[in-house]
Amino acid sequence: MLITRNHIIIFLLSSIYLYFCYLMSGITLQYIPYNTDVAFLGIKQQEIGLLHYRIAFFTHVYTALFVLPAGFIQFSPFLLKHFKKLHRLSGWIYTGFVLILVAPSGFVMGLYANGGPTSQISFCLLALLWFYSTLMAIVSIRKKDITGHRKWMIRSFALTLSAISLRAWKYILVYLFHPAPMDNYRMVAWLSWVVNLLIAEIIIFKFIHHAKNNHRPAVTQSAGRL
Repeated sequence: MLITRNHIIIFLLSSIYLYFCYLMSGITLQYIPYNTDVAFLGIKQQEIGLLHYRIAFFTHVYTALFVLPAGFIQFSPFLLKHFKKLHRLSGWIYTGFVLILVAPSGFVMGLYANGGPTSQISFCLLALLWFYSTLMAIVSIRKKDITGHRKWMIRSFALTLSAISLRAWKYILVYLFHPAPMDNYRMVAWLSWVVNLLIAEIIIFKFIHHAKNNHRPAVTQSAGRL
């Protein structure tokens, strides 16, 4: 098989993604089986005393181990072509976990986010948009709207990646600007998903809309010949 530039780009992006998933798994393992005084929870001792917050937090953290790889599988053309059952299974795992567990628990956690209303509004809005885009991906595929399904899945997965981009932005801002910790957190609360969503819209416009528009003249021309 001839190795092209696209193959190299896909390999590099996949490697970077898997590396970040590995780092995220390391964060998650800190809380297993049930640790309430490590890492992030070290500064959330008041909230962790609330039963509904504990349920939301551990639900959110544990299910991330399934959502990140399941979402990634959805965008593999190879698996879609040769292993359609795996594509469907991972799709149901991804959407089911997001709709039933991850987005709702994220909303509850957002209500208690550090940084006050600025961060709280951001994380709650993220959870709502995540839920809606994932739900619309299901609605689209059930209507056999493949293009719409792809668009909504791109948006949904872009919001899923906020778990990774939040930590990346935190280090970038500290390295470049040295903001106060809470100011940094308020900024990354928005940057972590707004930038992802903008990139998703660019991808949708450039690849999906562009491909669809390029296909229309050929279809019209063929129809004219008939």
